[in-house]
Parts: sequence; C-alpha cells; structure tokens
Amino acid sequence: MLRIVRSIDDGTTILTVSGRIDAAQLPELRRCVEEACGRDVVLDLVEVGLVDVEAVRFLVRCEAQGVRISRCPAYVRAWMAREPSPP
Repeated sequence: MLRIVRSIDDGTTILTVSGRIDAAQLPELRRCVEEACGRDVVLDLVEVGLVDVEAVRFLVRCEAQGVRISRCPAYVRAWMAREPSPP
C-alpha cells in the first residue's frame, strides 16, 4: 500500500511517501509530483520499505528533472546509482 502526505514548507512541496512503490502505484506518485511542478519539490522516502525497478527508474528521472530525493533507503540509493541516466 502506498501513502503520500503532501506538505508545504517555505515554498517547497514535500511529498512524504510511505509503504511500497511499484509499477501499480507509480501513476499516483507521478500525478502528485506533476501537480507540484513549478515549485521546489522534495520526495521524502524515509518510510518506503520496498521498490521495484520501475519505481527506481522513476526516481532517477525525477532527480534528473530537479526533484530532490531525501531520506532515501540506502539500498534504493545504491540501485538508483546503477541505473543509466535518462536521455
């Protein structure tokens, strides 16, 4: 199950994500990120327990587009580092 809590702090939109992120949940997460477009966006992954390859690729694309990833589990960050950068 995926839970996304949105908060705004000093003009920065913080999306705190909890649970599992896989291909089935990506549309909801993508929509939340797109809605915050134009602002400073942070994805706080402190409560994420499990991701799949599609989620990792999405996170890599988010970072390439300027979205900050915070409190990312170490295994997710290591996996993201192994993924090729998006074109």
